[in-house]
Amino acid sequence: MSVDFHLIGGEQVTGTLALAVFTAVLGSLQFGYNIGVINAPQEVIEQSYNATWIQRQEGNASSIDPVTLTTLWSLSVAIFSIGGMISSFLVGVVSEWLGRKKAMILNNIFAMIGGCLMCFSKLGQSYEMMILGRFVIGIFSGFASGLVPMYVGEISPTSLRGALGTLHQLAIVTGILIAQVLGLKGLLGSENLWPVLLGITMLPAILQVVLLMFCPESPRYLLIILNEENMAKKSLRCFTGREDVSDELAEMKEEKRQMEMVKKVTIPELFRSKIYRQPMIIAIALQLSQQLSGINAIFYYSTSIFTDAGISQPVYATIGAGVVNMAATLISVFLVEKAGRRSLHLTGLAGMCCCAILMTTALALLEKVPSISYLSLVAIFGFVAFFEIGPGPIPWFIVAELFSQGPRPAAMAVAGCCNWTANFIIGMCFQYVADICGPYVFLIFATLLLAFFVFTYLKVPETRGKTFDQIAATFRERTQSLLDNEMKPSTELEYLGSED
Repeated sequence: MSVDFHLIGGEQVTGTLALAVFTAVLGSLQFGYNIGVINAPQEVIEQSYNATWIQRQEGNASSIDPVTLTTLWSLSVAIFSIGGMISSFLVGVVSEWLGRKKAMILNNIFAMIGGCLMCFSKLGQSYEMMILGRFVIGIFSGFASGLVPMYVGEISPTSLRGALGTLHQLAIVTGILIAQVLGLKGLLGSENLWPVLLGITMLPAILQVVLLMFCPESPRYLLIILNEENMAKKSLRCFTGREDVSDELAEMKEEKRQMEMVKKVTIPELFRSKIYRQPMIIAIALQLSQQLSGINAIFYYSTSIFTDAGISQPVYATIGAGVVNMAATLISVFLVEKAGRRSLHLTGLAGMCCCAILMTTALALLEKVPSISYLSLVAIFGFVAFFEIGPGPIPWFIVAELFSQGPRPAAMAVAGCCNWTANFIIGMCFQYVADICGPYVFLIFATLLLAFFVFTYLKVPETRGKTFDQIAATFRERTQSLLDNEMKPSTELEYLGSED
């Protein structure tokens, strides 16, 4: 039996639940750390690449050419997303094969390997080790981005699922901020210590492995996938702190019954089935709204963006953006169960769109009005804050809410792969697009943000306070309504409208 920890919104949070959520989001912390860690030491790492290049010339002391250096650096940034793209697509298979808990434990092997490769890349005089290390740590992060929201969503009470689900994003932004602070030249971002900065990601990996030994497996996985009712009941008692868990068991059994009414869902069937098509499109669109919003352009290249904006201390401005990032996420934790997922996502998209336009205006007028650089600073801080109110945390856990246990792993895999694909495109292409478009690059993101706002307003339902089965029932009703409309005599135009 677990001891009572505290109350949130009248709902008991046991020590076991708190420990399990904290332990799980350590993976999110590493994910965020490895997003942000590559930014601050960019200059010294590029110098190391150049020194390696010269050493390999065998007497020809010519420096690396700028185009090759830009390519190597962009690859170092973006290959992280390729690793994430591959592993996120396997989340569903691995989470069902090993279980949520064991999968998170074994995932830390990738964190150890990736951390070692990056840490010893300078000693080995090999930028290939650095790039490979970023790829491997990306594999870890891809698994973490799917496993953490899945596990936290499945162990959380319905009334707290949104608040606890938001902790995944809070841990990500905390990791980004830690990386930005430790990346200062006075700390670990120096010429000699940057390998330690990159290798330190192994510490939370070790801690997570140890703590996961004391965390129960997801009761939903135990009952619905393994059909182990006694083990599921024991897990529920640990998480709830109550002997009587009949209500929770009844909910999961009903979910299992609904799931057994249809055959096992594969990824192709998610798109072929009319029942899953709508939530799948929504899940993908929400993931794309997160990555194509332009936020990772700021996370990956914030130092150079602040430099272009005329900020005299761009590294400290980047840390300031990290502080705003974390504070806004904390606000989101408390708002998500009150304001709702849909409302917060719409607010975030609208605010980011306005800030992107403001940022473009400030950058365009910078040469004529130098003092306007502070307006660009405000715009970037606002952009980050609105991101964490909605598009940052919402897409990660709403995918788990949109699907029942059967299609959830496959849906998480597809949505995660789309997220990482968009992440890779931004990481690899932003610098080149920014060089072409100049100060107007953020108008592209403003247009995309407006499109995602319209889509969310028209298509995304509110999931606050609903069980997984109630959410699934909403889409079944929508689908049945569409099917009924298709059976009625209609004009060709009406028929096409019903298909949409």
